[in-house]
Amino acid sequence: MEKTNQTKSNCKKGCDCNIIHKETLEEVKAKMPNDNLLLEMADFYKALSDSTRIKIIAALAHNELCVCDISSLLNMTKSAISHQLQNLREMNLIKGRKAGKEVFYSLADRHVEEVFEVSKEHVLEELNEKESKN
Repeated sequence: MEKTNQTKSNCKKGCDCNIIHKETLEEVKAKMPNDNLLLEMADFYKALSDSTRIKIIAALAHNELCVCDISSLLNMTKSAISHQLQNLREMNLIKGRKAGKEVFYSLADRHVEEVFEVSKEHVLEELNEKESKN
């Protein structure tokens, strides 16, 4: 037991230990997603790595909107918004619904909104912690 506690303490400092915890590693290996899934997940996060796309996701979390609405909301050209919407559609984060000549965009499913909300909560907690330290 003492050695385990000492190892955990060393690991917090930068892990200068040489102990391999084989049982733990085997358990983690068995639960790790495959490489293809991890690559797809990385692409998902890349799609969210642009502040304009995040703003679009935030807006669509409240209501479906057309390009003109989003363009007006974000004070950007329709062309710039259309480009970002295309990226989000390609990543299956949003979907379009045609109504006459207009296309109304919404989030693809509840998972997109959940990821957005959890991310927002995480960042808000971090910001609040920083503010409380100052």
